[in-house]
Amino acid sequence: MPIAVTLSVAFGCPFEGPVPPERVLSIVEQLMAIPPDEICLADTIGVGVPSQVKELVGGAIRLGATVGAHFHNTRNTGYANAVAALEDGVVSLDASVGGAGGCPFAPKATGNIATEDLAYLMRGLGIATGIDVDALIATSQWLGVKLGKELPGMLARAGDFPDKI
Repeated sequence: MPIAVTLSVAFGCPFEGPVPPERVLSIVEQLMAIPPDEICLADTIGVGVPSQVKELVGGAIRLGATVGAHFHNTRNTGYANAVAALEDGVVSLDASVGGAGGCPFAPKATGNIATEDLAYLMRGLGIATGIDVDALIATSQWLGVKLGKELPGMLARAGDFPDKI
């Protein structure tokens, strides 16, 4: 069975503040003694920026880790962070339909990056995902109705481009 380890608050902690990269990479190094199949670096409260992503992802890969990433879009940097992570070699990105979610233990943490927005971005970058963007948009709209609120994802509001006729 594959084992994935997520390092929550790898970019910043709502209680202790900034997390030094060397602390995160020290934990990655310790994990590599096992090693898990994947180490996911999580920006649980959405404070990371691409330069931090590159430092942590690159450092973890240099330690021999297979790296995934998890971004919240709290400060509107989640998608830029996802691109930076891809450029540095992550093998997976977490997202949620409509950008739903948050973090129950992290004050002020907003939703994850939206799956449909991320799929649109990947398509625009020429990265094949095999994901049906239209189905994601419909699912996001459906979920918003079921939850009785507008979700933070943007593509479900703006529509795909170019529009399908």
